[in-house]
Amino acid sequence: MNWIVTGSLRVEAITIAIADLPTSLQGTKLVQLSDLHYDGLRLSENMLDRAIEVSNQAEPDLVVLTGDYITDDPTPIRQLVQRLKHLQSRAGIYAVLGNHDLYYRRSKAQIVEAITSIGVRVLWNEVVHPLGVGLPIVGLADFWSSEFDPAPVMNQLDAKIPRIVLSHNPDSAEPLQQWRVDLQLSGHTHGGQIVIPKVGPIPALFQRLRQNLPKSVHRRIPYMKECTRVVNHWEWAQGLHRVGNNLLYVNRGLGTYPPGRLFCPPEVTVVTLV
Repeated sequence: MNWIVTGSLRVEAITIAIADLPTSLQGTKLVQLSDLHYDGLRLSENMLDRAIEVSNQAEPDLVVLTGDYITDDPTPIRQLVQRLKHLQSRAGIYAVLGNHDLYYRRSKAQIVEAITSIGVRVLWNEVVHPLGVGLPIVGLADFWSSEFDPAPVMNQLDAKIPRIVLSHNPDSAEPLQQWRVDLQLSGHTHGGQIVIPKVGPIPALFQRLRQNLPKSVHRRIPYMKECTRVVNHWEWAQGLHRVGNNLLYVNRGLGTYPPGRLFCPPEVTVVTLV
């Protein structure tokens, strides 16, 4: 039963200009889905069906999944992949893992096995070329894992060649500034979940308060401790951001944590490259 307030699904269509993009890839379309948290509570079946329908209607060249398929117990991944197998894409579906996908000792192995069983390629510090050698896709280990080590992966690539990086946690954009990243696709933050119009996500506000209030006050503010553990850069909670010379897009995700979402609808992102 999905009792947490989420709001209606929103499709975010963005166009990204990439220097040196091969002519043959002009107009290439990617769909990003993130943070499903499929456990019978945080994502309704109707929302999942609608997200898959929207993705297929976009007729994408590539579908990318950016982590947190489950919340803690990996068992629901078996049921989830039976739904995800209906996703359609010309050049395939590629995925990276999030911190929740590593929750138990065997979680990673179970999730990789299940997702792979439906033809999705799971990337863990790997470079692939589903769209051709002119636009590599990089999939990194989760930022909080002991295996997050982008240097050996990124150093494989010629700096003259554009690339797209899949990395669950947007905080990884900070160390990635030393390499060329034409577009990083991340999730993890759920967009902050509660957004004050014209002010921004509540966690970003907490972040500013934390910097200006004495520590004795922090514990009196609900959810402040939880929010400050999620990311350092709440200013990147959702949408498009310039990080140094690189570009970062953060998807608000499909799943929802208590107390729910307000002015922060679940998201399917459709990216067109030019």
